Amino acid sequence: MKLATTTGDFSAYTSSQTEAMKYINQAGFKYLDYNFGVDYNRRDGVYSDDFKGHIKKIKEAASELGVKFVQSHSPMGKPIAADNEQFIKDTLICVEACGELGIPSVVVHSGYESGLTKEEAFERNRVFFTPLLEAGERCNVNILVENFNKMSKPDVYWIDNAPDLLALIEYVDHPRFHAVWDAGHGNMQDMPQDEALRLLGHHVEALHIQDNMGDRDSHMTPFLGTLNLDSVMHGLIDIDYKGYFTFEVGNIFLPANKRREYSQDTRLARAPLDLKIASEHFLYEIGKSVLSAYDCFEE
Repeated sequence: MKLATTTGDFSAYTSSQTEAMKYINQAGFKYLDYNFGVDYNRRDGVYSDDFKGHIKKIKEAASELGVKFVQSHSPMGKPIAADNEQFIKDTLICVEACGELGIPSVVVHSGYESGLTKEEAFERNRVFFTPLLEAGERCNVNILVENFNKMSKPDVYWIDNAPDLLALIEYVDHPRFHAVWDAGHGNMQDMPQDEALRLLGHHVEALHIQDNMGDRDSHMTPFLGTLNLDSVMHGLIDIDYKGYFTFEVGNIFLPANKRREYSQDTRLARAPLDLKIASEHFLYEIGKSVLSAYDCFEE
């Protein structure tokens, strides 16, 4: 199994995806998850006026560094809201970009709205995903949907567990619609990771590996939370998983706006870049250690 991580790892430290790619590659990663959410939040990259030019820059940077994009993540939004037309267009840009960059899949979150039954939520999501799947057919891109973190609102149905994720995939019933398993989100559920992975089986085409304490979606480094990696590994081996072991650890260091304010001096409000770089190297070593323990680490 090969290690991958998201270009979002350095979104708070860099002004471009290509710069982030360099830092990530220096840490040892050869396989990347393109985070379209970074472009979306900045309104640049694939969302700039020069889509083709950006694609060319990314291709050139990937070739120069010797890295490969193996999956991607679309921006967050409100997929099944009444006024979702623009969000659908923005997500379709991701599918097109994946086609141009040769990225085989894009993760797109399912949607939820207050007051919907499970059946109504499934149908609204099917309608949302239909144009994306049609674009995926044209661009040779799979659409992956993930298990959310656990919902605490009583009037909202959303897909936060393996049985419901499988049910949605079977409901949409499209050859390009599959699952990405988020281990951190799964850690907030009672079902063991290996059992959840076996239930989803061949539908699992990608991973989000992150940790938490089981109470909130913290996106911590593995081994800092309560995630049982043995359970994850046994599940992956049981389903003969062929994809990448992809980290989604956004909170190795919390962003500055999450810390208590001290306006007199902000030199340490955010972890310095050199520490962030060191943490990325450490993340790679963690992944290598995890996979090596099960004799499945591949360069």
